[in-house]
Amino acid sequence: MHRLMLGDVEVIRVVEWQGPFVPVPDLVAETAGEVWKANEDWLVPDHWEPDTDRMVVALQTWVLRSGGRTVLVDTGVGKGRERPGSPPFHRWQGDLLRGLAKAGVRPQDVDVVVNTHLHMDHVGGNTVEADAEWIPAFAHAQYLIPAADDFHFGPDGGYGNGSQADGRLIYEDSIAPLHRTGQAVRWDGYHRIDEHLTLESAPGHTPGSSVLRLASGGDRAVFVGDLLHSPVQILQPCCNSNACLDSEQAVASRLRVLQRAADQRELLVPAHFAGAAGAVEVRRGGGGFTLGPWATGSLSGAADAEDGG
Repeated sequence: MHRLMLGDVEVIRVVEWQGPFVPVPDLVAETAGEVWKANEDWLVPDHWEPDTDRMVVALQTWVLRSGGRTVLVDTGVGKGRERPGSPPFHRWQGDLLRGLAKAGVRPQDVDVVVNTHLHMDHVGGNTVEADAEWIPAFAHAQYLIPAADDFHFGPDGGYGNGSQADGRLIYEDSIAPLHRTGQAVRWDGYHRIDEHLTLESAPGHTPGSSVLRLASGGDRAVFVGDLLHSPVQILQPCCNSNACLDSEQAVASRLRVLQRAADQRELLVPAHFAGAAGAVEVRRGGGGFTLGPWATGSLSGAADAEDGG
């Protein structure tokens, strides 16, 4: 469990799973192999397994305690989902509720759930199975869902037109139940959660991909979902993941977010960065971007840490 304070907002990292996943070409094929080799000293062991060329990633949820409310950012793969077209996640036994309990968060405590986008590894913990039906895992929560993704991955958009092998299953077990209970809130463009937290569209990876910005006191952070899968993409921001649906839009969103993160010293918090911290500051350098300090106990404390790359 990793906790830090950003202004008046407590941030808790709940890791569902962390370890070597797929070979680099299977997820970020556009990145150059020589960049991985040139940065091996800090990519290993937290982000890369060079002997197998596999990326090390995390499945995780970020818990934000802000303004007296509890906000979850993404909910992982879930437990016992039928995903026959996605073997790594088929009947995955993730246990978000157990991880939240360790962090002192009960299901009834959750006020807001943010799905940065509607890929299977970001929405699976939205619901739980009860009496052979999928129901919302957080009975009192509002679920914030990007409208463009809800359309694209829902029945009106043909369940993503095959962009996810198990698209219909994902929507029906993780999103549709939220609509049935009236807990799903679709938003587009910009959405303010409270005085510290705002959502902004950052399309490309999916039509409705979004980022969550945190600003409290002098501290800043941006939770970017799948805008990046590896810190190598900070060094090579024009390289997309293989799952990006609109390459040109994805690059534009990534550059825009990285530029602001560097200029405003926002802590960059991607969905899948592994290692002890899972979040890093970004700097300008060499005509592009470099890695600043990794997160420690607080953003101000991180500023004094040794650079990660």
